[in-house]
Amino acid sequence: MDTSAIFPCWAFIIMCLITVDFTSSETIAEELVTVSETDTLASSDSESSSCGCDSLKRDGVVSIDRETSLLSDQAAVKYSKKANDGMEVSQGYNQDLYIPDKMVLIPAGEFLMGTDNPEIPQDGEGPQRRVHLEQFYMDIHEVSNQEFQKFVNATSYVTEAEKFGDSFVFEGLLSEAVKKQISQAVAAAPWWLPVKGADWRHPEGPDSTITDRLDHPVLHVSWSDADAYCTWAGKRLPTEAEWEYACRGGLDNRLFPWGNKLHPKGQHYANLWQGEFPSQNTGEDGYTQTSPVMSFPANGYGLYNMVGNAWEWTSDWWIVHHTSDELHNPKGPETGTDRVKKGGSYMCHKSYCYRYRCAARSQNTPDSSASNLGFRCVSKNER
Repeated sequence: MDTSAIFPCWAFIIMCLITVDFTSSETIAEELVTVSETDTLASSDSESSSCGCDSLKRDGVVSIDRETSLLSDQAAVKYSKKANDGMEVSQGYNQDLYIPDKMVLIPAGEFLMGTDNPEIPQDGEGPQRRVHLEQFYMDIHEVSNQEFQKFVNATSYVTEAEKFGDSFVFEGLLSEAVKKQISQAVAAAPWWLPVKGADWRHPEGPDSTITDRLDHPVLHVSWSDADAYCTWAGKRLPTEAEWEYACRGGLDNRLFPWGNKLHPKGQHYANLWQGEFPSQNTGEDGYTQTSPVMSFPANGYGLYNMVGNAWEWTSDWWIVHHTSDELHNPKGPETGTDRVKKGGSYMCHKSYCYRYRCAARSQNTPDSSASNLGFRCVSKNER
């Protein structure tokens, strides 16, 4: 294949994404769905791109033409890896689904945070630095729908997604009826759609429910929502250092909470994407969206789903330049515009979003919410 003609194509696409006029919906729709026959998918071994969930800002959407699915082969080509660089449910549920609000002790100690071999350098994964932490307690699993419902019932709390009236959902999870009503998508990742009526009670929009997913992680919670829950529970969000230390489960210099092999002895250890992102998820690990919060083996500290399943908010503001100095109980910068999230989600795949490593990181604005974003809490004392 003659690759000399491909670069100008991609350069033109990226330029269009950056300079597009949001007031011209017809032009935008055409740019989103028109793909040259000469365009080809970028190499599947690229590890520096994103599923776009770090781009879920409410001012980053553009108009689309719903006649063409954004998960079609054409869309997968145009928005390939190269182009993307840079309800009360208290009645009728199964009581067996209830997950107790358990925490485990994470012992005081030191560890090597980050990596000197970053897979995604622009995310600020390095340099590796020695960090000392005091002991703390951490939820053994992500906060579940059951637990968040208890919070809402007790406080009448209204999430930011409910206040805004919409939240971001991966298109592959939406019903055709919902998709037909949507006229916008995230410019940098058009498989992400702002869905009216999507919130923690309705993860895929108004025609969905959590009735059969009470033991799944709560989704569509902003940083502020997560912080409010933790405060109500007498806890707090973990710092990025605490989260990464806990993720590693006592192991040094390992990629994942369990080691360096993604599938030890052929077993799945996390809820991730299998297949071709974003058009095909084979669900080889048993799930094509979230799984129950205590699925898959726990790590060395007894923590479940530290990577995969749902992204998890931390308390830190986002920064990409770190000191290599030895640190004690770091809390990140004092201010910022985005908050750090860790762990990746069920949408992560090595070819697109290799962020299900303990050292990996990403960010969102504090008011962001999405169908793959949740949290867990920590505390100085066991609750």
